[in-house]
Amino acid sequence: MPAVKALTPTNPKQVVDSLVQCETAYAAVKQKGLKLDMTRGKPSNEQLDLANELTTVLTVGDYKAADGTDARNYGGLDGLPEMKAIFAELLETTPANVIVGGASSLTMMHDAVVRALLHGVPDGDGPWLKSKIKFLCPAPGYDRHFAICQEHGIEMINIDLDANGPDMATVEKLVQSDASIKGMWCVPKYSNPTGETYSAEVVERLAAMKTAAPDFRLLWDNAYAVHDLYDTTDPLVEILAACAKAGNPNRPLEFASTSKISFAGAGVAVMASSAANVADAKKHLAIQTIGPDKLNQLRHVRFFKNAAGVKAHMQKHAALLRPKFEAVSRIFERELGGSGLAAWTRPRGGYFVSLDTLDGCASEVVKLADEAGVKLTPAGATFPLGKDPRNRNIRVAPSLPPASQVETAMEVVTLCVKLASARKLQG
Repeated sequence: MPAVKALTPTNPKQVVDSLVQCETAYAAVKQKGLKLDMTRGKPSNEQLDLANELTTVLTVGDYKAADGTDARNYGGLDGLPEMKAIFAELLETTPANVIVGGASSLTMMHDAVVRALLHGVPDGDGPWLKSKIKFLCPAPGYDRHFAICQEHGIEMINIDLDANGPDMATVEKLVQSDASIKGMWCVPKYSNPTGETYSAEVVERLAAMKTAAPDFRLLWDNAYAVHDLYDTTDPLVEILAACAKAGNPNRPLEFASTSKISFAGAGVAVMASSAANVADAKKHLAIQTIGPDKLNQLRHVRFFKNAAGVKAHMQKHAALLRPKFEAVSRIFERELGGSGLAAWTRPRGGYFVSLDTLDGCASEVVKLADEAGVKLTPAGATFPLGKDPRNRNIRVAPSLPPASQVETAMEVVTLCVKLASARKLQG
């Protein structure tokens, strides 16, 4: 899978000739005093309201799980049985493979990396910290994954993405030849920010590929497993079963949460993996904590009841999000379609749209948008160390503002793309 080619303007002269018109339109927009924030993929207030019953669902005296566990007390290191069962069904695995944690899957990812650095992992020969290590980072990707690596001195290697997932020819070549490559970040479904879902072939190759490091890990951030925008879902091969079938059962560490399902700041997170990885994690968790917030888990169990309840709830989210994503596509197509000045994804789920400009233009587009009152995620944020080598990718997050504001913001963004392109082509 080759790297995606650079964009080429369909009619460069026409773009340059439009410069004065774009400058005039841009000056008029700046006078409007807009203040629109499209920086991060936060749920809207309307989405959060869908789960307000969580605050009252537990009545006085309702504090025991199905197995008799008192959720008010210590213990329950790997979570309540009912919560484990819900996550297991959603992730297509078994409760024995599941550890339920606190509110943040990012915390669980960070802890998994730090545990490996300090103590190593099953199949390994000791702490990863004893030598310089590297991670493969499909990009554009999730900035907080890259921040974990940067925080702990892990070298990051960019891997190109296309509609099927990461460039597997490059991935396979690298992991076979370099034992210092210990991990790879993956957002396999409705990827952040491209919205793509890994193909069956890509998942199976990731599961089966030969690695020089016997303790290589896939950090499988399945954050958008149930975040469909439409009635049909993108199929994703289940990674734990795929790796077990390929003879690499300990390779995947899968993560998810209810952060964009219930309350973003008060959800429930999960890690799913092999028996050996679960046992290893629990051994260290027993030192770190006496147990997670089981009352919050019980609230979620009472509210959702089961995995089917989660999926039904997500249909309500989709009804709120879909018009916003469709507004992005509609404005982009109307203003930039056929111009060759931009390309964008049309995701069927997740929280983001990935916008590519002409090479060298993304930072200027973000700067122009900011000066016009529309804040975007910084250019480069979707790449390790915040450096997009081609300075072309912008992550668009339409979830938080009302649909009308999304339309206004995208009209400003498309104008900024036209203006930055015209200035670049004029030279």
